[in-house]
Amino acid sequence: MYCSQVSGFIMNLKIAKMRDDARSVIHGGKIKIREVHQHNQKTTNSILTFKHLKVWSNEGNVQPCILALEMIFTEVLKRREICRDFTAAANEHEVNAETKYRVWLLECYEDTFMRLLSIMSKHKSSMQLQALTTMMKLLSLEGKYPVDYRENQEYYFPVQKLRPIVLELLSSECSRENLIARFQEFTAYEDVLYYVWKLLPTIVLNKKQPNETFIKNFLSLLDKIPVPKQGVGNKDNWEFVLCGKEGGPDFVQNTDHLHKWLNRVWSAVIRWEHSPATHQQLLVVLLERILPHLDKPLLLTDYLMDSLDMGGAVSLLALQGIFILIKNHNLEYPNIYGKLYSMFEPEIFHTKYKARLFYLSDMFLSSTHLSEHLVAAFAKRLARLTLVAPPQDIHIILMFIGNLVLRHPGLKRLFNHPTGGEVSLDPYIMEERDPLKSQAIESSLWELHALQNHILPSIATAAKFINMPLPSVEWDMSKILENSADDIFEKEMKKKVKEITLTFDRPQSLTLSRGERVTQYWTLT
Repeated sequence: MYCSQVSGFIMNLKIAKMRDDARSVIHGGKIKIREVHQHNQKTTNSILTFKHLKVWSNEGNVQPCILALEMIFTEVLKRREICRDFTAAANEHEVNAETKYRVWLLECYEDTFMRLLSIMSKHKSSMQLQALTTMMKLLSLEGKYPVDYRENQEYYFPVQKLRPIVLELLSSECSRENLIARFQEFTAYEDVLYYVWKLLPTIVLNKKQPNETFIKNFLSLLDKIPVPKQGVGNKDNWEFVLCGKEGGPDFVQNTDHLHKWLNRVWSAVIRWEHSPATHQQLLVVLLERILPHLDKPLLLTDYLMDSLDMGGAVSLLALQGIFILIKNHNLEYPNIYGKLYSMFEPEIFHTKYKARLFYLSDMFLSSTHLSEHLVAAFAKRLARLTLVAPPQDIHIILMFIGNLVLRHPGLKRLFNHPTGGEVSLDPYIMEERDPLKSQAIESSLWELHALQNHILPSIATAAKFINMPLPSVEWDMSKILENSADDIFEKEMKKKVKEITLTFDRPQSLTLSRGERVTQYWTLT
């Protein structure tokens, strides 16, 4: 019953927007439409209250009520019926009916905002998303038609309304992935992005050690919102700001402040104690979003080195961070090739970021000035791993080994080494952690000869590259780094195979043809 009443009320509101004398009055859950007299030219004709509305207790009526509130206060804000005009209230003794009405209406507006925040924290996902959308729309309107109205030309953004929204997104009780994904759409506006980054340092600096849920929500928010770009904001950009309007004050962001806030946030986040899950999430955000914007990225060296010893996906992500520091900031890491060599274990094929390891290894070993002993150790270890690797990873390894041989032609001796060709006499030491002591240069790549008999024709054919002249250019590994077993299966299914005739005697009847062995033991009647 209440749901139909609220839906009817929304329709009546649309009519009320076209008629100045039609106003909504809600009392105790019963919705009526009546006409009220106009007090004066400044006084609004609408009296709205949702304080005693009973329909909030019914879960099915929450979303229609949110839409009704959005429509009501959209009109109220546009007409500036709840703005506090300080010039009109200069005389404290002058309190008329209009002033009392504005104060009451402002209380209704604040109460509505708090109710929407409560919906974000307690109700189901669809209602949470609607509450967030409504609050951001009201925030946009309040920015265009400020409640605290003053005669100035400064750009106004209701940051006091944005703060509780951001705090609710960073809940310590449950995941806010769905709300953060929706909130990401609003951070495309320059003013929202600017004030979100302004709020974040004040939030994280008060958190000495938050729980894991808060950290996951916070890192998810950092991963979703855009990172501040260098340069001054555009002028006359009212179309790219949430609270701007044509002909209003321009919003100009200070990128120096944004850069400073980002560094403050990250210096606080990295000091928290992290679980393996949040540690991995932090490194992903660092590498993909934050690292290029840090003032002193070399200060991350110790942190990345400690992460490199943790193993698994964390080590792979830390390796990528160290590679960036070596490449872009001239970091010197003495045993980087030993660390890289030790990461090639059978377990690597079952991690999420194995494609990054192959890509980074290809970059680390791209120099032609590396010693052949070092590169031979990587080639041999990769060849040994093909014996236990999934088919899609064998393709990558074969290309990788081929590229290493193209960069170091002296490694062709490994294809048919005179003393390392027998499996039982292979001098290579797989357990040796130092690649230079593994004796790989004295071994041979007999594993590639074994792969030529692989059950999958595509792998058997790819392994035969050692029997043919090598190409003049390297293989492009990037095309197959993300391949899966399903991709290989679909590719095999699309191949056209030669049809083989199985019945060479034309059947004359339903009886078996001559020479069928089954006729020696069975008689078909």
